[in-house]
Amino acid sequence: MSKHAIVQCSFERHAPAILDIFNDAILHSTALYEYKERTMQTMTAWFEAKRNGGFPVIGIEDESGTLLGFGSYGTFRAFPAFKYTVEHSVYIHKDQRGKGLGKLMLQELIAAARGQGLHAMMGGIDAANAGSIALHQQLGFKHVGTLPEVGFKFGKWLDLAFYQLTLDTPAHPIDG
Repeated sequence: MSKHAIVQCSFERHAPAILDIFNDAILHSTALYEYKERTMQTMTAWFEAKRNGGFPVIGIEDESGTLLGFGSYGTFRAFPAFKYTVEHSVYIHKDQRGKGLGKLMLQELIAAARGQGLHAMMGGIDAANAGSIALHQQLGFKHVGTLPEVGFKFGKWLDLAFYQLTLDTPAHPIDG
């Protein structure tokens, strides 16, 4: 694998590349259960939500500064007792898949979650996405349930599988 750098993504520097990666996934895969391409306005709101929530947007760049992939996490469910749980996502540029970047990105997200004192990471994965499922299992995620036929895309029903990694943090969780 060529040299690469882990970076904290910013709207100003990375929004166009992230938008391209998102839109490719929307148009050509079931990694996102969306139909329409996102816009730069969508990216503005997405980055703002990440910043306001204190959630990282971590990228991986090649030696020329080209974004090869990114990952982030955010609110799992909008109820106070879920404050130690996040739902994550990792997206790799279509030309860079199969090179180990997804694993590196997910490891970075796990480290960030530990650093923020989170306890559980949830991945919602299309049940037919064997590659993503294998990656999650390799890093210790456990299958915790499948919601059958909850999505419909490309003319077929989609099952959503949930994989969870339970972390050894926070040291002193509190109510409220």
